[in-house]
Amino acid sequence: MINSKYKTFVSTLSIFFIFVGNFLTVLGCLGVIFGLAGSYDFDIFSYGLSSGVRIVGSVAIAGCLLSAIGYGMSDFFIN
Repeated sequence: MINSKYKTFVSTLSIFFIFVGNFLTVLGCLGVIFGLAGSYDFDIFSYGLSSGVRIVGSVAIAGCLLSAIGYGMSDFFIN
């Protein structure tokens, strides 16, 4: 069986991943929406050969991945 100290650590870590992932997803989606609405120019986020919309979109994708990791940890280790 899983130790209660280990279970507490994994649940805390999964909650952290879920909150950070959801925050980054919302932040990236709002950035894309405001950029497409014309509130700011995407070129301020461009880096090298990557366009600004790709950088802002990658923030949202990273948030989705972190959320999926957090939810997967809570399903697999805790339940």
